[in-house]
Amino acid sequence: METMPLQAEPTKLQQVAGAMVDVAESMRAPMDLDETLKLITRSAADTVPGVVEVSISLTHKDGRIETIAPTGPVATQADLLQYELHEGPCVDAALGEPVVLVGDVGTDGRWPVFGPKAAALGFGAHLAFQFRAEPHIRGALNLYAGEPYALDQDSVHLGSLYAGQVAVAMGWARQGETMNEALATRNVIGQAVGIIMERYTLDADRAFAFLVRLSQSGNLKLREVATALVGSVNQKSK
Repeated sequence: METMPLQAEPTKLQQVAGAMVDVAESMRAPMDLDETLKLITRSAADTVPGVVEVSISLTHKDGRIETIAPTGPVATQADLLQYELHEGPCVDAALGEPVVLVGDVGTDGRWPVFGPKAAALGFGAHLAFQFRAEPHIRGALNLYAGEPYALDQDSVHLGSLYAGQVAVAMGWARQGETMNEALATRNVIGQAVGIIMERYTLDADRAFAFLVRLSQSGNLKLREVATALVGSVNQKSK
């Protein structure tokens, strides 16, 4: 009687490939950005050897950095330490360095205050990747390991795949926001043109030209003028 061959355990690369497929599926429209980012951080924690916690640091125009999609509260705590101290791998990656690899976070002289505090939280090594999503989104994907020297160049290769996924997800979300804004602008301008056509008995071209002149004379964006006009009409109709 023939026996069926045992199925080999999936390699780490196969696991990563499967995780990439799951993330790609999550980015099919309509995409839930929060859930997609959580899927990316969970997948990175599950597939990069030695990693126990993962988070994303997102920069803001006012200089703030916030943590999103952490896999656990300790990752958030370690991130917040770095923001408060203005030192640490994720701060360096978010603000400038493409990749920051830390063999032993507790003894690394680059971050004399943060390092021992991170070790006290139970972290031994750290890896951070900068990501950018046009036009103005920038941040870092942070991978925390429980043991010193648990991360190496293989970790860098695997982690960079997830950093790329974060950039893609953030870029898609930004593109979606831009498209929604464009559609909203088109709709409100169309309504304003219709109001002007009815009020002044003008055709569409002349009504649009009239709206443009209002915009220019008031030194306002066309959408702002259109929104104000539509809002005033709606208010009167109540």
